[in-house]
This record gives sequence, C-alpha cells and structure tokens, in this order.
Amino acid sequence: MADSSPSPLFIAGPTAVGKSEVTLLLAEEFGGEIISVDSMQVYRGLDIGTAKPSPAERTRVPHHLLDVAELSEPFDAAKFCLLARKAVADIQSRGNFPIFCGGTGLYFKAYLEGIGEAPPADATLRAELEATPPEVLLRELAECDPQTYERIDRQNPRRVIRAIEVIRLTGKPFSAQRAAWNDPAHNTQRPDVVFVLTRAKPDLDARINARVDAMFAQGLVAETQSLFAQGLEQNPTAMQAIGYRQVVEHLRGERSLAETVDLVKVKTRQYAKRQLTWFRRHARAEWIEIAPDEAATDTKRRLLAAAERGLQSVSPADAIAPESWKFKPPEAE
Repeated sequence: MADSSPSPLFIAGPTAVGKSEVTLLLAEEFGGEIISVDSMQVYRGLDIGTAKPSPAERTRVPHHLLDVAELSEPFDAAKFCLLARKAVADIQSRGNFPIFCGGTGLYFKAYLEGIGEAPPADATLRAELEATPPEVLLRELAECDPQTYERIDRQNPRRVIRAIEVIRLTGKPFSAQRAAWNDPAHNTQRPDVVFVLTRAKPDLDARINARVDAMFAQGLVAETQSLFAQGLEQNPTAMQAIGYRQVVEHLRGERSLAETVDLVKVKTRQYAKRQLTWFRRHARAEWIEIAPDEAATDTKRRLLAAAERGLQSVSPADAIAPESWKFKPPEAE
C-alpha cells in the first residue's frame, strides 16, 4: 500500500526575508507543523537575537527543533538530521503536514542529501585546533585540500576547524568526505523542490536593519548579559550567532552601543548574502521573489501555485500569469 502520509514542504531563505510569516499561514491553513532549520534556534535562551518564534506563534502552530540544546552542548548537522527525522515521523503519525522552514543551508543539505561519512568530533584534536592561530589553519587547509579552501567561508573558524579535523582524522581531503552528498543513494529524502524566498537587496537590507533595531529594543543586551553568566562564551558554536558576539564585545567595553547596533546590521546583511550564495550553489531551488509591498497571504498563494506546478520560477510580475513562469535563480551580487 502506498504511503499516504503528507510529504514535507521545504521553505528556505535569508534572514528577515519573511519566510516565518508565510510558513505560519501555510501551516494554519493545511494542518501543518513547522520544523525549524536554524542552527542557533536550537539553543535554549538564544531567543531575541535569533528571532525565535514567539510563544504566541508557537501556540498558533506547533514548532519543532526549538530549544532542544543547552548552551553547554554541541549541536551539529548530524544531530539535526536525527531530530528532524523523528519530528517528521511524529507529525505524519498524526496525519499532519511537516513544513521545514529556516535559513541554515547546511542543515537543509544534510537532511535532503545525507551527511557523508565524516567522523565525529575529537575533543582533544578540537581543543588543539581551537588554540591554533586562524592563519595557520587556513594555510594548512590550502595545502591539504585546495578545493575546500576555495569554497569554505574562511571567516567562520568553526567550519575551518571542522574541515581540518576531518582531514587529520581520516587522512583524506574534506571535500572527499562531502562528495557522498552528491551520491543518489543518499538522496532518499530529496523533494522535487526547495522553495527559496528572496527580495531585492534594498528591500532585504531595510528589513534587516529594522529587525536589528527591534531586537535591541526588545532587550538583546539584557538577554546577552544573562546568557553570558550561563556560559555563552564557552560554546564556540553559540558564540557564532550574530548579535550575541557583538554585544559581548560591547559589554567588555570594546565599542559603544550605537556602534554595536550598526555592526550587527552589517554582519547580518553579510550573513544574508552568504545564505543566498549557499542556496544558489547547493539547493535545487525554486526562487520566489517577494515584492516590497507584498502581503504574506499573497506570497503564500504564489508558493502554493508553484508547488502545484513543479519547478517554475515565480516573480511578483508573473503572479497572475503562471504559464509564463520560467526557472531562473537570481543573479549573484
């Protein structure tokens, strides 16, 4: 007998693009439950700075993979995949509709294509690498695995350290470990499409700036002070969360509050650009561009129409003429 469980829907996009609001509307209309695809919302306490769904939003629609790790715990793509599969089975067992929503491209890719055969972290080696100057690590990576060196985010020490850790533990290039992601045998979860919401750069930048202002108004500094007392600084993964690191530096007296707010805006805009770059390179994506004045209900309607028709590209100008849609990812910035 064919499996009649509702298949998951995958909605991705950069920070502040509006994907959470659209996903909430979809979930409410179709009996959906949301699986967060966010590497920082998994941590308890990282609330304001990660734009974690509010208690009211979680009352409207059940959410999964929020607050599943303490600040003292490591969390990675393998753990995400394990918990996500359990969440999907749980949601489907009730006849409900799983909707993945978030902006962590690595987690989407790991769930949809597998995580390869890379070894688990080695605590002793990890400590050694974390104590090594970044320029030394990058030089080693360039020598041992030029392919990864060219593609990796060199400003992200966590990813650089992991790449070198895998190389040393296996004696093979990190790129070889990741090659298994492209093996069709690993793609048992892969859907027809991942919908990536996007906006014109000026619009997205304005939304990011407004969100950052709102986070500080909501108490990001006080939240960071509380988390710092709970050991935030001892978790290198959590400390990568944009906003918290910069506020910690402010609390140490390294810059004024106004300078910190501006820096968080810059860092968030840079992060959004990296997210878009990831989805251009790694996802089999259906790009849906949202107009500045477009209501979330209209975006929801266009996304549903695209889902019914398969791989097509949707832009605001084409919303009334589905037959004219053609697949075309946005141009690289």
